[in-house]
Amino acid sequence: MCRTLATFPTTCLERAKEFKTRLGIFLHKSELGSDTGSVGKFEWNSKQSKDSRNFSEDVLGWRESFDLLLSSKNGVAAFHTFLKTEFSEENLEFWLACEEFKKLRSATKLASQAHRIFEEFIRSEAPKEVNIDHETRELTRVNVQAATATCFSAAQGKARTLMEKDSYPRFLRSPAYRDLAARASATSASPPSSCSPAEPVHTSASWQ
Repeated sequence: MCRTLATFPTTCLERAKEFKTRLGIFLHKSELGSDTGSVGKFEWNSKQSKDSRNFSEDVLGWRESFDLLLSSKNGVAAFHTFLKTEFSEENLEFWLACEEFKKLRSATKLASQAHRIFEEFIRSEAPKEVNIDHETRELTRVNVQAATATCFSAAQGKARTLMEKDSYPRFLRSPAYRDLAARASATSASPPSSCSPAEPVHTSASWQ
């Protein structure tokens, strides 16, 4: 995983460019969320200035708190894309899976989904193994044997804390997000009467 772009290793630079490109696509075509489920479609160059302002407020809200980022479909999509450049998307995917899991009411579905989530994210050497301590892993293993809506609570909390303290600050510091936030600030600051359709976005920020 790339912890910083300060030294610009080749692989990190490539990932950074990929993130910037993907966010550019998100702004222009709003297709960034295809990997994370049903993310609302939006084009920055919408002819309706109200939509543009709402989206701008959404983008600016992401830096206010991690909760606001996670409550935004567009925010989750952008954060997921960033995490993919660091090869750490499993934490967010696990968190999202747990959120959906908690909505289940059928005991049969709870049991089957609990097993699937455990096998995919929790067990040792799982395909998308999340970074949790041994005690939490064992607690979750026991909980899954008699699955309830809260059997992943401890593990989900650990994954969330890790993202909030580690990945989230780097996301906010990334040039791609700073460019996005700057454009959102400009849109929000412009008088409603003078709002005109924004031009398609072509991000040009340096990753230095």
